[in-house]
Amino acid sequence: MDLLKELKERAGLSNEQAIKTFEILKEYVGGKVPVFLAGTVEKWFNDIEKKAEAAGKEEKENDFLEH
Repeated sequence: MDLLKELKERAGLSNEQAIKTFEILKEYVGGKVPVFLAGTVEKWFNDIEKKAEAAGKEEKENDFLEH
């Protein structure tokens, strides 16, 4: 399960709240890891964002009201 979906389901956040929480987590974690790991953390969060965007597009494509 991707992080944004989990934030919405487990914490009961709206999509906007989940995105903002994700951004805060990204900044927080990025600031806590040693510099040599910062690139890895950035890539990890970027991958999560890409998966969430892809899932959002897929949901819209499968929504019969969108066609």
